[in-house]
Amino acid sequence: MSEEQERRAAAEGRRRIDDPLVRAVARLPVKVRTKLLIAFVGTSLLLVAVGLLGQLVLGQSNDRVASVRALQERAVEYGKLQAQAGYLRDVLAENVGPDYNVVWPDTAPPEIRGVFSLAVDLIAVDAASRIKSDAASRIESANAADQLRFTPPTQDLEVLRRIEGTAEELRRFMNQDVIPVYGGAATISIEDEELIAEMVPLRADAEALARALNTDATRLANGTRVEIKDLIARNASSFASSRTVFIGVAGGAIILALLLGFVLSWSVVGPIQKIGTRLAAIASGDFSGHVEVQNRDELGALGANVNRMNDELRRLYTELEAASQHKSAFLANMSHELRTPLNAIIGFSQVLRDEMFGSVNEKQAEYLDDIVSSGNHLLSLINDVLDLSKVEAGQVELEVHPFSLREALERGVVMVRERATEEGVRVAFVADPEVDVVDGDERRIKQVIFNLLSNAVKFTPAGGEVDVSATQVNGEVRVSVADTGPGVAPEDWDRIFEEFQQSETGIGQREGTGLGLALSKRFVELHGGRIWLESELGRGSTFTFALPASPFAP
Repeated sequence: MSEEQERRAAAEGRRRIDDPLVRAVARLPVKVRTKLLIAFVGTSLLLVAVGLLGQLVLGQSNDRVASVRALQERAVEYGKLQAQAGYLRDVLAENVGPDYNVVWPDTAPPEIRGVFSLAVDLIAVDAASRIKSDAASRIESANAADQLRFTPPTQDLEVLRRIEGTAEELRRFMNQDVIPVYGGAATISIEDEELIAEMVPLRADAEALARALNTDATRLANGTRVEIKDLIARNASSFASSRTVFIGVAGGAIILALLLGFVLSWSVVGPIQKIGTRLAAIASGDFSGHVEVQNRDELGALGANVNRMNDELRRLYTELEAASQHKSAFLANMSHELRTPLNAIIGFSQVLRDEMFGSVNEKQAEYLDDIVSSGNHLLSLINDVLDLSKVEAGQVELEVHPFSLREALERGVVMVRERATEEGVRVAFVADPEVDVVDGDERRIKQVIFNLLSNAVKFTPAGGEVDVSATQVNGEVRVSVADTGPGVAPEDWDRIFEEFQQSETGIGQREGTGLGLALSKRFVELHGGRIWLESELGRGSTFTFALPASPFAP
């Protein structure tokens, strides 16, 4: 993530943290786990509420379906009653006119066509009896619940009672007034004018009763069908309303759950982000600020602890910085104070060793050699300590200018070749033609080269080799010093670049101060470069440092 994106994310986080609702939740004096539990319970209650509402909506829908089913069953039964009444009316109306056999073809035998038939009237009597019985069964709620699976409403009971009474009246009328006219005969011919004159008004009354039955039955059936249509329309409207309410409540529950999650998450994430930002600043060495966490829970306590840690680290860092400055000043002063008499000791010892003021015996010469060797070693240590103290104090100013890296490497090889020859170590140097001029402090780079070469010769056994190479890769110049010494264990690769640290092999040889590689690393990094080690135990080591290529290089 880029720095601009990080700033935007931080600004967005601060905006959300400053939300009044987020601040209010953050300042609740309860623990974080309690807040999480409240959020979980709240979300669960919202889900339960939505579930209960859904169950209620489904229950209402089922009730509406059941109501429609009951009306449909009633409509079927009333339809049967209407069909019976219509059948009765048609029977009476067609006994036995010229259209009888058109309505019921082949029903009446040829011998009774054109006559009033007793059999047809008996059929009408039977139909009236069935209508009366069905109406009576519908009136009795217990029988209706058993036979019809529904109980007729109050307004239908009046019509059913009227149908029952009309059917009974028609049945008695047919039995007492119409049937006796036949006088025991099966038919009455239309040619029998006297009987026809008696029969016609009776049949008119019977047909009037039949029409009344049919009208009431039709009213029941049609009324139930209208109720079904109205109920279906109301059900559709109720379902739409219930669906809207359910969707609204579900949407509201989701919004509340999201709002609850947002508020709770930012009341936790916001302080964590603030604390993380402050810790990152502390890690980078900035102890000037404090983290402001308004939470009254564990995060608030954590923020307070971070502030206390920041203040304590600032105090310790200030003390350490002061101590480091005192140490650097002390080392620099002591190094200057030590180098002056030490140079005198080395100089006078060399004068005596060269017998400039008289001869010395063999034992004296041996002691003088030890004095010169120890003095030079101590002077080298003092110079390294002085350089290191200057680097730590930031007092090293590089004298950067173009110089020939090839010549610096060649001089370094010449400086260690004499010792290498004495110890039976071969030193070879190879450089790519394009490697020559680089920008840097020539004296410091030569010091790095000499440190690496002297270490390589020191740790390479007799018969071994030290190979020096220089290449230009990806805009940087790389110098490698490879030896065939004992190698360095992987766990020591980083440690040997620290001050006063050596590998197990270096400690065993009891030579060196452990400052050469540390100084080399500091000098290379001051040039904007890097240095690293590649090694394998028993097969040698390769130290490589890289510097930016000079723009003046070919």
